[in-house]
Amino acid sequence: MRRYLLSGIAALALAGCATAPVDAPLASAPAASQSSLASLVEKVDIPYEQFQLENGLTVLVHTDRKAPIVGVTTYYRVGSKNEPRGRTGFAHLFEHLMFGGSENVENFDIPLEAAGSTSTNGSTWYDRTNYVETVPTGAVDLALMMESDRMGYLLGAVTQEKLDKQRGVVKNEKNQGDNQPYGLVEYAIGEGLLPVGHPYRHSTIGSMADLDAASLADVAKWFKDNYAPNNVVLVLSGDIDATTAKPMVERWFGDIPRGPEISPVSAPPVTLAAPVTREMVDQVPLVRVTRNWTGPSTNDPDAIPVAVGMYVLGGLASSRLDNTLVRDEQLAVSVTAYSQQHENLSFLQAQMDVKPGVDRAKAEARLDELITQIMTEGPTEDEIRRAATSILSSNIDGLERVGGFGGKGVTLAEGLLYSGDPAQYRKDLERLATLTPAEVQAALSKWLSRPGMKLAVVPGERTEKGADMGGWGDEDKVAPPPPDKGDGPALARSGPERSLPPVAPVGSLTFPTLERTTLSNGIEVTLARRTAVPKVAVSMEFDAGYAADGKAGAGTQSLMMDLLEEGTTSRSAGEIAEAQERLGASIGTGSSLDTSSVTMNALASNLKPSLALMADIVRNPAFADTEVQRVRDQRLSEIAQQLSSPGGLASRTLRPLVFGENHPYGTVGGLGTVDVVKAITPATLRTEHEEWIRPEKARITVVGYVTMAELKPQLEAAFGDWSANGTAAPQKVFTNSARVEGTRLVVIDRPNSPQSVIYAGRVLPLNGPTQGLESLDLANEVLGNGFLSRINMIIREEKGWSYGARSGVDQNAGPRLFTISTAVQSDRTADSIQLILDTVGDFANGKRAVDDVEFTRVTDGNIRGLPNRFETNFQVLGAITQNARLGRPDDYYSKLPDTYRAIGKSAIDAAAKQYLGPDNLTIVVVGDRKLIDSQLAGLKLPTTYLDVDTSVSNAD
Repeated sequence: MRRYLLSGIAALALAGCATAPVDAPLASAPAASQSSLASLVEKVDIPYEQFQLENGLTVLVHTDRKAPIVGVTTYYRVGSKNEPRGRTGFAHLFEHLMFGGSENVENFDIPLEAAGSTSTNGSTWYDRTNYVETVPTGAVDLALMMESDRMGYLLGAVTQEKLDKQRGVVKNEKNQGDNQPYGLVEYAIGEGLLPVGHPYRHSTIGSMADLDAASLADVAKWFKDNYAPNNVVLVLSGDIDATTAKPMVERWFGDIPRGPEISPVSAPPVTLAAPVTREMVDQVPLVRVTRNWTGPSTNDPDAIPVAVGMYVLGGLASSRLDNTLVRDEQLAVSVTAYSQQHENLSFLQAQMDVKPGVDRAKAEARLDELITQIMTEGPTEDEIRRAATSILSSNIDGLERVGGFGGKGVTLAEGLLYSGDPAQYRKDLERLATLTPAEVQAALSKWLSRPGMKLAVVPGERTEKGADMGGWGDEDKVAPPPPDKGDGPALARSGPERSLPPVAPVGSLTFPTLERTTLSNGIEVTLARRTAVPKVAVSMEFDAGYAADGKAGAGTQSLMMDLLEEGTTSRSAGEIAEAQERLGASIGTGSSLDTSSVTMNALASNLKPSLALMADIVRNPAFADTEVQRVRDQRLSEIAQQLSSPGGLASRTLRPLVFGENHPYGTVGGLGTVDVVKAITPATLRTEHEEWIRPEKARITVVGYVTMAELKPQLEAAFGDWSANGTAAPQKVFTNSARVEGTRLVVIDRPNSPQSVIYAGRVLPLNGPTQGLESLDLANEVLGNGFLSRINMIIREEKGWSYGARSGVDQNAGPRLFTISTAVQSDRTADSIQLILDTVGDFANGKRAVDDVEFTRVTDGNIRGLPNRFETNFQVLGAITQNARLGRPDDYYSKLPDTYRAIGKSAIDAAAKQYLGPDNLTIVVVGDRKLIDSQLAGLKLPTTYLDVDTSVSNAD
């Protein structure tokens, strides 16, 4: 929660006829007062108990009984800022090693996922390394044993082979990030703002040279110096209390000895002696310019005023930069500004993607003027209150999650770690609620008036490779020793053998009771009442989606949905954004393959005016000429961005190839194609809205803090008088998909790519709402859906060729698509394809059937893990809408445990044989042909070569 505040959180973007007459403009919501903001602060409360073991381990316990789950959050006070010279990236590399098993646990994920845990996960940044999992209450003892085992009993399990494999994974993670458009910007900013040797100068991912140099001796030293209990905060949050937790923690962690204290790092903000200007050339579609400074530390009194000021400048939907540069003067297609907060300093940035055809100098001058203006004049009272209401509303959302990266455990841990107070979030929010424009103006003037860095990324052939960017700098590089070699364990065992504790049984799943009603105009309404937080989630779905476009209209449906928020007959786009911010609501519009939707997250106390605003957006879009032109230009820029991304290229190429261009699912995706989008007019959009956004195609789902007696009258007032227009509603026609015979390659050249993106797929013989496919879901989980799946474990963990690989089976109303995707190092492109085909084939032909460990993980693990899937309002809402789309009964999830129990290994094997084989796959490869052509030739598969323009025209 605290990080969301101090990073300048963006407004939530939540995925989403006859026009109703408007007699008079709807009244705008009043700005929140300090008293109303204070009442919102009161709703954000995370009570906790604290104790400490003799070895220094600090434990926080927060009790939340709304679900039988517990978040286990472990924070180590070590990050990339603690790395010595010549060892950049080592904190992150070690985080990966911590998942490789300990002396008593060969694999952390297998027993935890079988017990119903979320996948264990972790992250590293400048200030800390953390590990998170959310487990059923009966598996807390197991989770604590494993967290303690890797804290105290790791070294005897670390081998040279494990180090080499995880080094390969991390290097591929780095390449995957570097391979993206603008992927080298972070390195350049660190180098431009901070001197050589400053702890925040180098990227957390590190340099290739330093990663290659990491040795087993480094591993042992890093572990002993940093991973001791006295440098750790452990948080247990959820269905547990301190009385229960303390003996469990003492049992597992109490015998781990105290280690050295991690010394504080001196890493203050840096004021440049003079402004810095840098220009980079990259394979990008648009000029991106940024303005950058270092800013105040977490506990600096200016941290919150600066963060809020940057939020007003470029974070709010109605921000200064959005209103001026994007909406009014149309000099940019996207903008943002934020404070990225860290313990010792922050990175302040304002960013703009210049609109094609606009003079860059003019756009940059205007950006600088707006920054100067907010420094000298400050924000208005209304802007401060809108920002505060939006941030507080989002913080209330955070109360729904007990664990994970965004849950309450993280909030408590970071408060204690960085400020010495787990409840620091309350102080921050109270400060937020009382901020004045003068305070924000003074803080912005102090920090943004200093010399900064101007960075521009311009289109062209990439001139910087990024392989060793982000390190200490060649002028200060220390030649590291060569890595150790050897196959067996090279480090001594840390302690005695320990056994995994048993997991307690889980109770039956309680899915929220659903209430149903029908509005006077026939719209069906479903309500799931939940009272954990005073928020209400609302979704209005229409049977449309971008499958409704057809080849000739590619991109029309989603562009129309985007424009619903860009002005109604009574409100401008800016007024819509401001109204949401004042209400603490977030309304999002959008389209998926099958549906178009308008979704809202609202404070329960403001539900009625929020629904009125939502109804205005749904029913009364203006489609004004200037707004259509602006959003259309933004869409063309988005398509250009997608075409510059290797993953984007692959994803928009596959569906037209496997379904056929004339099938509703043979689409390039919601963004559409350049020629179609260019031709869209306001009249086109009005027709699209009238045909598809109509009450007879609508369904409303509501989850949250409201009763049906309260809800129905409010929905009637907003939507009940919306009547059909008298014409027949259009329908999507699912013709037969294209028949693909034989496995084939389609290759798209992307020069200077250190990785190849592989995206393979085949249409399955499944059509429409279907029951009894759970065995297919489980088979796909064994094959590729999850960290422990075969494809990911082989390509990432065994080979170290990729940061991750997965398979998926769409769950759509029409034909389903089976896909496999990964990004691999270029020199292993063909090897990876062959490995995927072999792995898929071995499963489908029975050569490698489901084993006992896999079977337990995907059946018992899913049964035990069901409560994790319905922790938040939007998780429940998604389950309800998916059931409706797929024709499932209301009690589907309540009966799902029995469904899983009835599935045997033979059923999973049979599903793999029937649906998940390697035959007739279309494999799209996006990579540097100079590096991959000779490899691919060895596969002896029919191959088609496309360039970017050909791949687009092939799809449109």
